Amino acid sequence: MTSKVDEALGYEQARDELIEVVRRLEAGGTTLEESLALWERGEELAKVCRRWLDGARARLDAALAEEAAEEEAEE
Repeated sequence: MTSKVDEALGYEQARDELIEVVRRLEAGGTTLEESLALWERGEELAKVCRRWLDGARARLDAALAEEAAEEEAEE
């Protein structure tokens, strides 16, 4: 479940933290417990990013639909 803090993260903040999590996982040298915690954090951050991207896609689709409707009305 995503926390209130995660919900307040902007896309760029979540993406940057996710990049750092991936970097740390790829670097290795962490215990199994630390690796699992990093992986779980990465999953939550990916969800935050996905929500932002889905919202942006919905806004773009709505704007394009509105523009198409206006063009049809002018014809």
